[in-house]
Amino acid sequence: MNSALSTLLAAGLVAFDLVAGSASADEVQVAVAANFTAPMQKIAADFEKDTGHKALLSFGATGSFYVQIRNGAPFDILLAADAETPSRLEKEGLGVSGSRFTYAIGKLVLWSAKPGFVDGKGDVLNKGDFRHVAIANPKLAPYGAAAMEALTRLGLLTALQPKFVQGESIAQTYQFIATGNAELGFVALSQVLNKEGKLVSGSAWVVPASLYMPIRQDAVILTHGKDKAAAAALMKYLKGDKARAVIKAYGYGFY
Repeated sequence: MNSALSTLLAAGLVAFDLVAGSASADEVQVAVAANFTAPMQKIAADFEKDTGHKALLSFGATGSFYVQIRNGAPFDILLAADAETPSRLEKEGLGVSGSRFTYAIGKLVLWSAKPGFVDGKGDVLNKGDFRHVAIANPKLAPYGAAAMEALTRLGLLTALQPKFVQGESIAQTYQFIATGNAELGFVALSQVLNKEGKLVSGSAWVVPASLYMPIRQDAVILTHGKDKAAAAALMKYLKGDKARAVIKAYGYGFY
């Protein structure tokens, strides 16, 4: 075989591999709890590089996603901020039985955009030297429910309720604090850490886990994504070491 023919055959094989790879690549529509925005953006980028599949991400409150899915929203996967919503979807026939698993354990933090405003023990809550405290809607956002539980156990709920500024999601709650509309508030630890696991700005108190029920965040494949290779691939990827390293860096725990 002459060298010219060998070169053409080799080029053809490379082209075939590229076409085959692109043909097998797919897109997956993912509804992501707002607290998981930063880590999921990193994971999705790595996922596309490593598998060729593309994850199209939508971020919001878990409760709002539940309503959208019930009304036919074409999501393939839900990464919830709780365990109850994926379980409910599974029971209602909207989630694929056996696909659900816990991808992270969330942590609650009291945060202020002001350096030195929140002390390391959360005593700022007792002093009450602020006009507004931001909290996510506890009916829609599990982190809001966790904040209410923590304040109840601290005996501060009644005193602080008149100062509440309520966000519809944990992302909106973060914005209230970041813009100064609330001097402090309760958000997910992942929202205030960078990829190295360090506080990005302001001051914070990580709320002791003993003050609220564990925030178990479950993922589930939805019926719309039942037969999608990309959906199965992403669920597998989330369980891998590379994704778990990202999740851990943003302050989440695991079972």
